Amino acid sequence: MHLPLELFVQTPRTSIDFYQRVLGFEVEGSTSTEYTMLRNGDAVIAINSRSVLSSDHPLRGAIGDRVGLGVEIVLKVADVEDAHRKADESGWPISALAMQPWGLRDFRLVDPDGYYVRVTSTHRN
Repeated sequence: MHLPLELFVQTPRTSIDFYQRVLGFEVEGSTSTEYTMLRNGDAVIAINSRSVLSSDHPLRGAIGDRVGLGVEIVLKVADVEDAHRKADESGWPISALAMQPWGLRDFRLVDPDGYYVRVTSTHRN
């Protein structure tokens, strides 16, 4: 089983830039204002415009709605220190790198549409 993630966003170009610049994803295929697939290793995120959803679609929401409420996107990386350094260099607001009680180091951030992202190490230190 694989779990590609599809995010419905207000401004696709802003989200594509965020996932590329801050988290190191690359566009797979072509970039579109309606649907763009991004990949970083085995992680796949598709960026979709909320405008393509029908007005009665449950994911449509209104501008300013807190999308992704109750969801945490967890990205596991082999080198969390390097991922943290690159994200920090992007200038995007991120948390400090921290050791968690369950033995993994991580940092957290919120994407342009309010999706909560945790970038975590793959092994206990």
